[in-house]
Amino acid sequence: MSLTLFLHSFLISLFFFHNANSLAKDSTTLLDVGNHQVFNPQAKLPDIRTNPLSASKKFEGSSDFIDLKYHMGPVLSSPINIYLIWYGKWANPHKLLIKDFLLSISSKGSPSPSVSDWWRTVSLYTDQTGANISRTVLIAGEYTDHLYSHGKDLTRLTVQDVIASAVKSKPFPVDHKTGIYLILTADDVTMQDYCRAVCGFHYFTFPSKVGYTLPYAWIGHSIKQCPEVCAYPFAVPSYMGGGGPGALHPPNGDIGVDGMISVIGHELAELSSNPLVNAWYAGEDPTSPTEIGDLCEGLYGTGGGGGYIGQVMKDRKGRTFNLHGRRGRKFLVQWIWSPILKACAGPNALD
Repeated sequence: MSLTLFLHSFLISLFFFHNANSLAKDSTTLLDVGNHQVFNPQAKLPDIRTNPLSASKKFEGSSDFIDLKYHMGPVLSSPINIYLIWYGKWANPHKLLIKDFLLSISSKGSPSPSVSDWWRTVSLYTDQTGANISRTVLIAGEYTDHLYSHGKDLTRLTVQDVIASAVKSKPFPVDHKTGIYLILTADDVTMQDYCRAVCGFHYFTFPSKVGYTLPYAWIGHSIKQCPEVCAYPFAVPSYMGGGGPGALHPPNGDIGVDGMISVIGHELAELSSNPLVNAWYAGEDPTSPTEIGDLCEGLYGTGGGGGYIGQVMKDRKGRTFNLHGRRGRKFLVQWIWSPILKACAGPNALD
């Protein structure tokens, strides 16, 4: 579902137990590993009120209150074709960074913990036939709308017009079986509820808009509008003042795009496990489902929960990350709910 600040605050405080004694002191180095260090910045998320409802200390985020169910709908079990729609003006280095993350999902050569290792948790989810979410993710096509053909102020409905234009104006196939459409808007494009309630969301297109039912996700570039919300913890709200650890250094030196990549990971995981909003989610309302990314919002490593991001890695230049990608890239991407562990999981776990 939409990645929201309110859901962000509510879910973590409801489901995640933070055991303060298990956390290292602020910015204390725990372990030297190669050319990086494992550390816990205790970067507490904005406006989180810890509510220790789960007594489990074995897995971060584990809770008896979470009732994730399968609702018999499809998952993306065939090789996943991503059709990228770049809406607005995008710098080529920013495009390349995002594409490196997407291609890292299927990359076999990255050192552990890798983006491919992270996606393994997503691939544990199956449909009613027992078929798992595919571990093969490809960029099948790209479309650039640098003229902002539908304006700079989009809504949840007009973003479907953006998809329709891409399908009609380019040999952009209507791939309703293996395709997902990823709309990435530039930093000067606003979206309905953006920053106030969403950083990204996924849904499916209406036949009346596009002609077909196509799973899609939208993610915005927050650097000019709300980095302290949608690029946290690389930017922090002003009201936190000097009371927190300060902003962490982004792994690729770009607050907006590095923050955007974690949102992309969140939405891709949910889109793959719940493409038509009738597969994997918790809650009784399919129009407002709690999905496998929502359950781990803000959690990046061991010892996290209750608003703390957990133990991550820091390279010699002070840049923070938890995953390796292709071409030497590094990323900081949130954990995903594991159907096996019944808890949030990531390949950089230390226990």
